[in-house]
Amino acid sequence: MSVWMQYAIVCPLIFLGGFVDAIAGGGGLITLPAYLIAGLPVHMSIGTNKLSSFMGSSVTTWKFWKRGYIKPKLSLVCAACSLVGSAIGANIALHLSDRIFKMLLLVILPLTAVYVMRTKTIGGESREPLSPGRTMAACAAIALALGAYDGFYGPGSGTFMLLLLTGVARLSLNDAAGTTKVINLCANIAALVTYLLNGQGNILLGFTAGLFGIAGCSLGVRCFTAKGSRIVKPLITVVLCVFFIRVVYEMITG
Repeated sequence: MSVWMQYAIVCPLIFLGGFVDAIAGGGGLITLPAYLIAGLPVHMSIGTNKLSSFMGSSVTTWKFWKRGYIKPKLSLVCAACSLVGSAIGANIALHLSDRIFKMLLLVILPLTAVYVMRTKTIGGESREPLSPGRTMAACAAIALALGAYDGFYGPGSGTFMLLLLTGVARLSLNDAAGTTKVINLCANIAALVTYLLNGQGNILLGFTAGLFGIAGCSLGVRCFTAKGSRIVKPLITVVLCVFFIRVVYEMITG
């Protein structure tokens, strides 16, 4: 596949991923498959995706900070745990061959698609908050575990974090959203550094796509509606199905 064709495939999908992420989360379910569909090897795709995701998450985290959704003390603890977890997850992923990784994707992708279609809107009933110590411990554990997942694979981690932070740690929706952005940003940083140090990342493609992702995120924030959220789930599912078919085809053809 030519370089120009890769850009033609990746950039619009990264824009779409940013748009989807701003509306309902889960943009990584579109952005990582975009690089793989464009023909980049698995590890190169993940490293490049981390670069464009880092750009988008930096802008989003800054916006959440300005709106007061990020608690400094809690976020610092979660950031440290996320950095450690993500570095561990990324190093594990780098030691897996493309074929083993694709076999894992054949399990992860259908489960992710089912989860995306079955999950309900976040932020329903309010629940009694945990004590400060238990809240901190729960958030730290979530940041470590999902930081490792983000470094290893990534897509869907933001949605999973939001669900766990509201359901397990019992944070308010705004606090959970702000904490999620910090965890995601730190996980992206640790994983990006790990992949780039191992030569796994197309910097020019990732940077260019990152600009499209920022544009998509900005448009998504302005176009946030209930109808938009309902469109997101089927759209993500279609992309996952296309990606699943491609992975199966590549494994059959070698």
